[in-house]
Amino acid sequence: MCGLLALVTDPSREVSPIIVDAVSGATHLMRHRGPDEPGTWHDAAGAAQVVLGFNRLSIIDIAHSHQPLRWGPPETPDRYVLVFNGEIYNYVELREALRAEFGAVFHTDGDGEAILAAYHHWGTDALGRLRGMFAFALWDTVTQELFCARDPFGIKPLYLASGPGGTAVGSEKKCLLALADELSIDLDIDERAVQHYTVLQYVPEPETLHRGIRRLESGSYARVRPGGRPEVTRYFTPRFAAVPFAARSAPGQDQARYDEITAVLEDSVAKHMRADVTVGAFLSGGIDSTAIAALAMRHNPRLITFTTGFEREGFSEVDVAAASAEAIGARHVTKVVSQQEFVAALPEIVWYLDEPVADPALVPLFFIAKEARKHVKVVLSGEGADELFGGYTIYREPLSLKPFDYLPRGVRRSVGKMAGPLPEGMRGKSLLHRGSLTLEERYYGNARSFSDAQLRAALPRFRQDWVHTDVTAAIYAQSQGWDPVARMQHIDLFTWLRGDILVKADKMTMANSLELRVPFLDPEVFAVASRLPYDQKITRSTTKYALRRALEPIVPAHVLNRPKLGFPVPIRHWLRSGELLDWAYQTVRTSGAGDLVDLAAVRSMLDEHRGGAIDHSRRLWTVLIFMLWYSIFVEESVVPQISEPTYPVQL
Repeated sequence: MCGLLALVTDPSREVSPIIVDAVSGATHLMRHRGPDEPGTWHDAAGAAQVVLGFNRLSIIDIAHSHQPLRWGPPETPDRYVLVFNGEIYNYVELREALRAEFGAVFHTDGDGEAILAAYHHWGTDALGRLRGMFAFALWDTVTQELFCARDPFGIKPLYLASGPGGTAVGSEKKCLLALADELSIDLDIDERAVQHYTVLQYVPEPETLHRGIRRLESGSYARVRPGGRPEVTRYFTPRFAAVPFAARSAPGQDQARYDEITAVLEDSVAKHMRADVTVGAFLSGGIDSTAIAALAMRHNPRLITFTTGFEREGFSEVDVAAASAEAIGARHVTKVVSQQEFVAALPEIVWYLDEPVADPALVPLFFIAKEARKHVKVVLSGEGADELFGGYTIYREPLSLKPFDYLPRGVRRSVGKMAGPLPEGMRGKSLLHRGSLTLEERYYGNARSFSDAQLRAALPRFRQDWVHTDVTAAIYAQSQGWDPVARMQHIDLFTWLRGDILVKADKMTMANSLELRVPFLDPEVFAVASRLPYDQKITRSTTKYALRRALEPIVPAHVLNRPKLGFPVPIRHWLRSGELLDWAYQTVRTSGAGDLVDLAAVRSMLDEHRGGAIDHSRRLWTVLIFMLWYSIFVEESVVPQISEPTYPVQL
């Protein structure tokens, strides 16, 4: 695990000490990703146009596997140079296969050399053999080419920026911003991305809010040659190809499918427990995190679990999580977050995020990661189960809207128009409206926050062609003919999961030099989950049906049948009184983002929300986090205080 940075200069420029120092300074901005071992590398003896920077968080083969890592075949033993963020969980098996097939020789006991040898012998096909989370940059000294790749689901981030001065790739956007002068990149705000953020509550890949910086998409790789732009190729295209369960006349066949899920999860957790440091687990009390923790207990009976909550009554699941920890026999640690702590941490948190993410749950995640880092260096978590196994309640919507499918298109549209005059909040209004829409029109990965009218009021430069379909149309085109739940899951993999869930998971844990692993987001687990038919994911009474059946031997019954908890954050209440409301008014009053956000409209929303008549909390949170981001990264009027704690390498 580390933070990586690579700069490939234009052939017209030498890699001067000034450039090396610039990369070194930029790399320090992500010290938190790897405080154990920082450094830079460039080929001082050769004519290479590349500088690599890295910050290592030592997890596997602590004494060796230093970065940048060099490896090559016998004829060119130092051919490849690697900087690597992530973990390859099947590295033991890969090394054995490479030894057996090619006689590959390794000089460390870590997973980095497995990547290099696999790439040398298998080329880009190696990416499909890696079970893990990864973003890496690999310099080939023979071809003078930088090869970059990102894991199938986008667990680990990688940003790209190109300009007349060259191309840079890095784990954090702030590092590329620091190299903007060296690259001569365009730092104007991307107004289309701003509107996408306001609609979705996160910036969708491959966009960022700066025009000159993009993200390498999940499941993709890029080649960078001196003087050229990155050439991006997708290597992983997820498909939900349902295989129906056997007829009811075949006893035991259903159970065999459930057992297949159980077995692949057991194997995934076993491999995710590989580490030379202590591994813990985040525990919310729901079935996903409880299953992961229970399976992890088989490998570490002294497992420590962690959860967080709030002081406000009704907004804490600490007791639920503690009961789950007790049921599986884990030692449990909790962190309760006050409103004052919540507000004080916001500038630091948004700085770590690089891009605004309007999910208030990332704030308590930041605090529990900070607490967990006192005890462990790695945690397991349950992200991805909902997307793979059909866990969101919204996935049941096609069942409730099925009667609309039998109406002619024109009649459906007329029904939708009938909903317009009905008062907001009236029972049935939303059903009529959503039933009149196609799946492509109504679903884009999370609940709608702004109506079109509210968007026009909040965004002075609102454009109708920049709504959610601008992001989702190409994704939906890939899932024609699938059942509606599979299409919703597929959309979520490319939007909500990699835009919100995995961003907050990576950024908030790495902010505290803590590695987070997600066993559900494993290629082998996906291969099993993607074959589940519609009726094994959702029913009229439950979600994740097949997963629940598969977890019966693992998760206590009272947890298995508990309704989905979510993670309630009391911003609706805190934006009506107290420190958060004061901060909100101050943020609007001092914001310089008035050309992008209508500050008067935001102030009006705040007034209405404080009065209690309308709940604007999600809309307010979206624009407030954007304003804070703008004040940090554009105006630079807010300068967060970033600590640099010292952690033990061994833990």
